[in-house]
Amino acid sequence: MYSPVPELNELAALQERTGSHFLSRGFELVEYGDRMSFEALGLTDPEFLSRLIIFAMANGSGSNYALWRVDDRDDLAALPIIALGDEGGEHVVARDLPELFRLLTCDVDPLIGHDEVSYEAYGDHEPSGGHEAFVDWVRTRFGLEPTTDPAAVVTAAQREYGARFDVWVKPFLEPLGYC
Repeated sequence: MYSPVPELNELAALQERTGSHFLSRGFELVEYGDRMSFEALGLTDPEFLSRLIIFAMANGSGSNYALWRVDDRDDLAALPIIALGDEGGEHVVARDLPELFRLLTCDVDPLIGHDEVSYEAYGDHEPSGGHEAFVDWVRTRFGLEPTTDPAAVVTAAQREYGARFDVWVKPFLEPLGYC
């Protein structure tokens, strides 16, 4: 079992079946709950580490996706998703895992900066090798169609959780000079 989240376990099985092909450009499950990237940045506060749970690479440059334990709900798949930029920037991008999966149907590397996150396709855009299987899984498992407007997905998540996340994360990042 990959994680305590059934939806992530199903995704891990799909990733295994597609082999070395990405399900969405730059997206790949990593060790669930890996803390090394946080600790390398000096983010070692137990409260911080207990509330952000890394589960996937977000792009090819080392950015990550994490579940944000905004509260103590039992259904971890219902937690908001945070994109953590490899050079800084942390943004709420989805209100829950199914919404992240829908966002990933756009099949692009997110650009995660300090001020914003963007899911725009640039240049020639060949579909990822496992993308068709991923889109079929999202449709079948969650009844969701691929998004044609990734910015709307991110905006909705930020509207609901963005300010709250910013207030929560600032005390952890500010002393280290990340704000």
